[in-house]
Amino acid sequence: MQKTSIRFFEDIPVRAVWDDKSSKWWFCAMDIAEALTKTKNSRVYWATIKRRNPQLIAICKQLKLKAKDGKSYNTDVVDEAGLNTVIAIIPSKKAEVFAKWMKDMETSLDEKSKQKAYELFESGFIDNIEVGTVKGLQQIHAYIFGGLYDFAGQIRTVNISKDGFAFANVQFLHETLESIEKMPEDTFEDIVRKYVEMNVAHPFQEGNGRSTRIWLDLMLKRDLKKCIDWSKIDKRDYLSAMQKSVTDSQMIYRLLESALTDDINNREVIIKGIDYSYYYESEE
Repeated sequence: MQKTSIRFFEDIPVRAVWDDKSSKWWFCAMDIAEALTKTKNSRVYWATIKRRNPQLIAICKQLKLKAKDGKSYNTDVVDEAGLNTVIAIIPSKKAEVFAKWMKDMETSLDEKSKQKAYELFESGFIDNIEVGTVKGLQQIHAYIFGGLYDFAGQIRTVNISKDGFAFANVQFLHETLESIEKMPEDTFEDIVRKYVEMNVAHPFQEGNGRSTRIWLDLMLKRDLKKCIDWSKIDKRDYLSAMQKSVTDSQMIYRLLESALTDDINNREVIIKGIDYSYYYESEE
């Protein structure tokens, strides 16, 4: 299974694929064109730009990428140097912003954490994580944020809030987490309820969502032999459902249930899940 990645520029997915022969990432040219121009037909637009600028043919190669229909097709891709050429050729007011975004992406804390999340699965360490426990959630958090936050894996000791909502008071947090850990995991509804309660608790100062989504999937895999295909859940729908889940969990139940898959060992589902999980937390 090839190694792929998705980065989001102003909500537009830019796909990338790792090529073992050249040992580097290659970026989808059509996605770059769409990100720069917001064109509705990136395939036609890219073909036109490529035909008018023969130098693009020399910097492109074709690698297989999965399209929206779920099938993989040979697709024009460019490496980092070629990406800069494409940005220079395509007329766009977003060119400078896009180039800076791509450059900063590689060194951002989120990108470093996302790479560690990939490694959590690819190294096999994920198989050593306790499933459904507070300790297991701490193990996940410590792995993906280790070396990035000094509080990686540690239960917070301060009160936190977001958009006016106060998460579990630190004075009672340990008791709250003990209660959540004891919640049943027998059915899909049970597991989602436990996930929602852990979100309300928000045990870490930062990185709760990214950690608990992995934690949720581990419970689903072990107990139901299923996981969530996060790429099928719209960012705004997810954030809205989670916000409402504090008082009404029906929306998040339905949303997660609609994205359930039994393809739990598919590397692409796992990696895309991480990409989308980090996308949910982005400010764009």
